[in-house]
Amino acid sequence: MLKISLSLVYAFLILLTLMQKLGDSETRNRQSLSGQPAHFKTAPDVPADIKLTNFAGPDLTPSPACLAVAPTGEVFVGVDMIGSLGKTPGKGYIIKLIDKDNDGKVDEHTKFAMVDNPRGILPVRDQIFVLHTTFSKETGKASGMDLVVFDDANQDGVADGPSKPLVQNICSPKFLQSRGTDHATNGIRMGIDGWIYIAVGDFGFHEAVDRSGKKLTMLGGGIVRVRPDGTEMEIYSHGMRNIYDVAIDPYMNIFTRDNTNDGGGWNIRFSHQIQSGEYGYPVLFKHFTNEIIPALVDVGGGSGTGSFFMDDPTWPDQYNHVPMMADWGRSQLYIHRVTPDGPSYKQKEEEFIKLAQITDVDVDASGRMYLSAWDGAGYSGNPSKGYVVRAVPNNWTYKAFPSIKKASVKELTKVLQSGSAVARLAAQQELLTRPAKQVTKATWKIAADKTVPLHVRIAGMYTYAQVAGQDGIENLVKLTTENDMREYALRALSDRKPFVSNIPLEPFMQAMSDPSERIRTAATIGLGRLGRPEAATALLQVPVPASFVEPAKGTEGPHATPNAAIIPPHLAVRALVGLNAVDACVRAIGTGNSALALWALRYIHDPKAVDGLIAAYQQTNDGKLKKEILTTVARLYKKEAPYDGSWWWGTRPDTHGPYYKGITWESSPAIEKFLKAEFEKSGEAEKPLFADLNSRLRLEIADFGGEEAVAAKEEVKIDLEKIRNQKGQIGKSSIEDVMLAMAKIKGDPIKGKALFAQQGCIACHSLSKSETMKGPFMGQIGSIMNREQIAESILKPNASISQGFATVLITAKGGKSYTGFVTEESATRVVLRDITGTVTTLKAGDIVSRKEMETSMMPSGLADALSYEEFASLITFLSEQKK
Repeated sequence: MLKISLSLVYAFLILLTLMQKLGDSETRNRQSLSGQPAHFKTAPDVPADIKLTNFAGPDLTPSPACLAVAPTGEVFVGVDMIGSLGKTPGKGYIIKLIDKDNDGKVDEHTKFAMVDNPRGILPVRDQIFVLHTTFSKETGKASGMDLVVFDDANQDGVADGPSKPLVQNICSPKFLQSRGTDHATNGIRMGIDGWIYIAVGDFGFHEAVDRSGKKLTMLGGGIVRVRPDGTEMEIYSHGMRNIYDVAIDPYMNIFTRDNTNDGGGWNIRFSHQIQSGEYGYPVLFKHFTNEIIPALVDVGGGSGTGSFFMDDPTWPDQYNHVPMMADWGRSQLYIHRVTPDGPSYKQKEEEFIKLAQITDVDVDASGRMYLSAWDGAGYSGNPSKGYVVRAVPNNWTYKAFPSIKKASVKELTKVLQSGSAVARLAAQQELLTRPAKQVTKATWKIAADKTVPLHVRIAGMYTYAQVAGQDGIENLVKLTTENDMREYALRALSDRKPFVSNIPLEPFMQAMSDPSERIRTAATIGLGRLGRPEAATALLQVPVPASFVEPAKGTEGPHATPNAAIIPPHLAVRALVGLNAVDACVRAIGTGNSALALWALRYIHDPKAVDGLIAAYQQTNDGKLKKEILTTVARLYKKEAPYDGSWWWGTRPDTHGPYYKGITWESSPAIEKFLKAEFEKSGEAEKPLFADLNSRLRLEIADFGGEEAVAAKEEVKIDLEKIRNQKGQIGKSSIEDVMLAMAKIKGDPIKGKALFAQQGCIACHSLSKSETMKGPFMGQIGSIMNREQIAESILKPNASISQGFATVLITAKGGKSYTGFVTEESATRVVLRDITGTVTTLKAGDIVSRKEMETSMMPSGLADALSYEEFASLITFLSEQKK
């Protein structure tokens, strides 16, 4: 009881300080922002050499979930008044904002189109691509998510008519209906290769369909891409949790910011996304880490949102040529400095711009950066919260990017050679509408020009490839003979599946022995895409490094530590699996290529693979090889159940692996017979191997012993009436589940008041101004925060900091340190109140250093011991304090 009492005291200190800080410090914040409007809840933190301007406030951009900027500077903001957990349609739209005089403020605006839950926007010429939730007109319930395109041929800022669907059902509707869009499909961005890349959250999707009628299913999260006409939809990479966006550089390297399970710290992982790569969430990334491409870093708690790769000549070097990643949980835009590491990268994270719950970032062709902030709009949107800001370097000079709609091919090719990635993409997309003969000649000249920068040649090559189609294969093959262009030409050659039957195999086979690991990697991916069985021999020769070691039993592997050496064999395995190279892999067992062959065979659920493995086992006397084959056969005993969209693994899925919903298949009886026979023949020293396989692979073969298998836990419908009064239910649930429950449970404010008193909170806090002000005043918290915001502030104390809280660490003369909240400050003194309520007055001249902490003094989990009913009563009571 004492622990709970102290915990709630900490929580209330945080909550109550919000009112005082808003009352005492808001004026200072506004002054420090040189006249910024009062809607800023927390003063943005910006480097001294960056100028930030308030562009639009909640009157125009409430609850901005995403934004995108046209090359010419028009800003499109996705207003999402449904939010991540809301379910009522008719509250979302795209608004177009224009700054005519470049003073950093909106001069004109139009409501471009009505769409619910906009999650991604992409302006291309006279079209606006949008990813959003769809709702049934009959039932009013979410029916899925679509990638659509709107036309605005007359450029009046209003869509010409209804949208045209490009990809439909790219999110499973069941969980949109029960939870909202919190783990749904999110941002979209176009690469210089002309593909639209889609960030898919771990709701996944079942039978998404593109305009050609192609259907695709994906269990879990990753990246999907599609052509702008809605065809050729395909999975690019897989095994992420809940990515919100992608950052794409001029060389088609892609970066994402993801996180781990709720209750597991919400830790952020920054990743380099490689085509065909498997990143393992949730079944491989802990206990089968050797089989995945690991993230580049785990940077601790957070929630990744919008992403962008800055490549603009008007920005200084320290902020240029870097992926920029927004983090909602940390209210921070980060820079990741990436340096080459074999076929991938290493990184260093740096803070850049701090905004309250930042959601997205984008740049126009003049170098104007725009950022959107949720700013406390809550899980279900808020009409009075949210804003957009503009950021430019201090020494930046505006140079308008002209409309290129009527530019000649010659003029467009000059823009294609710009230092701005935004300008290059705009020029490319405009060139694709011009006469093909002129464009192919002009763009091939750029691609073949060895005197221009590499990124310009790549832009020229991809433009040429899109216009020329199959007729451009011969010239792309020529580029593979150049060291500088070989990697990129190999990617362009194998980029479009409809053309692969006409692409020669030889350039890829030759590249498999290239000194450059990046070139060998591009060739490996390409061989997997070309679909030629004869490529298997070359793929099997990729060496497996010593780091290919399974984590020890019961331990978590290094899933967020760069491992460049594992990438080439990983991609070779993905290619072999794609080719279904059973015969080649079986033949390689026992040779120098055995390790890679057995690795690939783990994923090939084909009776021929099982028969070949068993035959190889019986033909060898090598004890080590026998164990490796036995392990591979055991891995094939089960396979992942086909995904039908009817279930989801929830916010805290079982991460044991190697399958989430393992089921037996046609060769399982043969495998079981083989394993049992070997078990019977084995001595006592060998039997623990079978128990270990039974446990590790969840075979559920009773004879072998080992740990009992645990059934996969799907997201189930919660019966609130049964669990609302269960103690500790808050600690057992994800924050999103708690928030959903709070929307349904009103709570009893009388019980809430009693709980408030029983926990000893009245010893430190006052509810009435007539009482002694022993601590931060709580009597008006309900006029500042609603139930949802109060709940979030208790459940996510660090998120609350980004909305106006600040814990300060002060070091004074004599080596003394003080941590707490600044309750009063003047030129001569600083008054600090610590977490126990103790007040300390310090002379300003005695302060040696002062640092605002990134994390709250209030630890997370303070309400874990409460039931849903108790928590609802508590927050209802607090929300009614409006004196």
